[in-house]
Amino acid sequence: MATGNSPARDRATLLFANETFYRAFAERDVTLMGAVWAEQEPVTCLHPGWPPVEGRDAVLQSWHAILTGPASPDIECLTARAGIHRDMGLVICYERIGQDYLIATNIFIRSGEGWLLVHHQSGAAPEPGDGEAPPRRSIN
Repeated sequence: MATGNSPARDRATLLFANETFYRAFAERDVTLMGAVWAEQEPVTCLHPGWPPVEGRDAVLQSWHAILTGPASPDIECLTARAGIHRDMGLVICYERIGQDYLIATNIFIRSGEGWLLVHHQSGAAPEPGDGEAPPRRSIN
């Protein structure tokens, strides 16, 4: 799908979609969480310590359990970095939950409704340093 948007505007819109996902999480808003996930594409989610969750219904059920549970964590998204390849957007960010950090990958697709989430994965990570990206390693 071609758009007339500039790369900077596309990236800003993608980062806004990512922020909306974390706002739904932080505010425990089940309805908003459902709105950020794609309906017409396969979706998956890898919560830390869980087996893979596949399919929109199962993914949204997992988020419902997290958001409405008594131990729903307070979360903050940090140092989000976005990249776009055609109609696929990738956001890598840190998640701060209390004193612990996770690193997350969020994959979005561009649709007529904007950027919609198709995959979320997070796992343990060290504390990020000064908003800097980790050093790149060469692949030989």
